[in-house]
Amino acid sequence: MDPAAFHFDLPSRQIAQQPLADRSASRLLRVPQDDRPCEDLLICDLDRLLKPGDLLILNDTKVIPARLFGHKASGGRVEMLLERRLEAELALVQLRSNRAPGVGGQIRFEGGAVAIVEERRGGFFVLRFSCPINKLLDEYGHMPLPPYIERSDNELDRVRYQTVFARESGAVAAPTAGLHFTTGQLLELRDRGIELGFLTLHVGAGTFQPLRPEQIESGELHAERVEVSIDLCHAVAAARARGGRVIAVGTTVVRALETAARNGSLVPYSGDTKLFIRPGFEFNVVDALVTNFHLPESSLLMLVCAFAGTRSILAAYEHAVARGYRFFSYGDAMFCLRCRAASVAHERLS
Repeated sequence: MDPAAFHFDLPSRQIAQQPLADRSASRLLRVPQDDRPCEDLLICDLDRLLKPGDLLILNDTKVIPARLFGHKASGGRVEMLLERRLEAELALVQLRSNRAPGVGGQIRFEGGAVAIVEERRGGFFVLRFSCPINKLLDEYGHMPLPPYIERSDNELDRVRYQTVFARESGAVAAPTAGLHFTTGQLLELRDRGIELGFLTLHVGAGTFQPLRPEQIESGELHAERVEVSIDLCHAVAAARARGGRVIAVGTTVVRALETAARNGSLVPYSGDTKLFIRPGFEFNVVDALVTNFHLPESSLLMLVCAFAGTRSILAAYEHAVARGYRFFSYGDAMFCLRCRAASVAHERLS
């Protein structure tokens, strides 16, 4: 599989640098299943695309202030992004500096906390902190805005780079499709007979890293923590029984559900997932998807192409670029149905 087949050109001015004043003011691009043109809507028009009996599933992970700044013993500046807490004072992190610290190296962070590099794990580092990492992040951490947002985080980001239904702390990146929803809109959908369900996938910092050749070869991505409850499994079964569809809000929801259904049927799941969804993947659960626009040649774009067809999605992206849609985390969204054509598994670009 060649990642270049999932490339598109995007003017930098269309990379959203700020959230809109109103969450529900985002645009929504409806992707057709046939040769009809895309339809330009607003996120508040989603109720037109859903029907009573459908089950809308959202990711309730909560973004933590996972970015810290510090200095090495040499005085060099260090930026740390938490990937995962391993123990109260031990963490797996990404480090950005002019020269990576070696094992045994010390880093002094904001507030005076000191961390020692215990080991290197691929592109990550294991740090031992002089105080509980959660306490340090609560007091001095910054919201981990993605690298394509070219500004420092601010107080507004603590609210807007977080869904209104976030409750399970652990993500270092937002499940961005969920950022568009207001509490009022979710209540309105429920009043119209749309069921709501929740799962947890703690998005990791690896979501912003370029695909590596070994990931393409192995078919596995970075690990992310997933929790799919028995109650959600029952809700999916009930939706199927009444003829409703399973609508995933975000690629994280797709990845979590399809991880829990790898044996063909959805069962409760608690653990890590390294699932790499790309064209040729056989979906077992999700019928439709609400998702933001993703980076060129990324695993997330490949997931959406696997779901709705590479040609259809790349054509939709071309439409979105031409119509001035806002891209990536604080950008607009799209709605697509799963492509059921047998040829999608081996679709060829021409």
